[in-house]
Amino acid sequence: MKLRFLTLSAIAMMTGLFACKMADNKQSGTSSDAVNIVAEGTPTVAELTAAPKVPAPVGTRAAKKLIVNLETTEIEGVIDDTIPYTFWTFNGTVPGSFIRVREGDEVTLNLKNAANSVLPHNIDLHAVTGPGGGAEATTAAPGQEASFTFKAINPGLFVYHCAAPPVPMHIGNGMYGLILVEPAGGLKPVDKEYYIMQGDFYTKASTVKKGLLEFNNDKAVAENPDYVLFNGKKGSLLGNNMIEAKVGETVRLFVGNGGPNMTSSFHVIGEIFDNVYIEGGSTVSHNIQTTMIPAGGSAIVEFKCDVPGEYVLVDHSLSRAFNKGCIGKLKVTGDANPKVFKKGGAEKQKSAY
Repeated sequence: MKLRFLTLSAIAMMTGLFACKMADNKQSGTSSDAVNIVAEGTPTVAELTAAPKVPAPVGTRAAKKLIVNLETTEIEGVIDDTIPYTFWTFNGTVPGSFIRVREGDEVTLNLKNAANSVLPHNIDLHAVTGPGGGAEATTAAPGQEASFTFKAINPGLFVYHCAAPPVPMHIGNGMYGLILVEPAGGLKPVDKEYYIMQGDFYTKASTVKKGLLEFNNDKAVAENPDYVLFNGKKGSLLGNNMIEAKVGETVRLFVGNGGPNMTSSFHVIGEIFDNVYIEGGSTVSHNIQTTMIPAGGSAIVEFKCDVPGEYVLVDHSLSRAFNKGCIGKLKVTGDANPKVFKKGGAEKQKSAY
């Protein structure tokens, strides 16, 4: 059965991956947007680690009340080729659903823990000012629900993750995602936006099912991952899953690092970042080659595509890219631009002698 989402932007696009739904707040007399990003059924292998699409920009709208619905699940997916792994997720994907709000929004977050979960789960959003980022308020046993409301005070790109004990195990199984709080007036429009999140995975053979991998705490404590991956799966951004753009288009990448341990040195081979929102905050630096993203941190990178080709995305701690799976590609199509890049040297000039 395929994974399905319901979102406002995706309904119009008929993507089937993201959803928002409108609801009325009868008590206050104001309208609320219900960001119902709830998976139905069991994800297919391809869908489990295909990151949700980025919802539409906030634009110039006023602050409003929002409702975000998330469900925590413990499900089997594929981490490498045909190798299965027991992922723990928000809404059935690694990373979890991308949440996009505006500075000043009042957000009610409803968290449901699936009935077939083994452990309690919760959510700590780094965008939240309040105890535990909401973790204590949302701790839910299997089959239970919890909620809290917060004001989005600080603009920026923030990580969220499960903070139920043992915390490294929950994060190490894939329980993380990003929440973007856009500033008043919104971000500058770009042509393409993509959602990429790095994570390190520590594995051992399952004692329950032959061939299945599960979390290995000893490797996690030693900070010795078997995999360092973009979007929870080796090859998640390769082949038919490459992200795409055209020559002349501007690209914005929302890049997060779930950890639980490794710091990312994010780099796109053959591109220079025109703008980097350092650690996902308000400080913007220019003409950056590689940007450091700490565990539990993020960055927004922007660049214009000038030349066609395939551009490799890596953690520039390169043993992770070429030995542990932290590699992806951006495919840029369009006309060549020899003024910027061309193969071969300069044409030979006739000698005057």
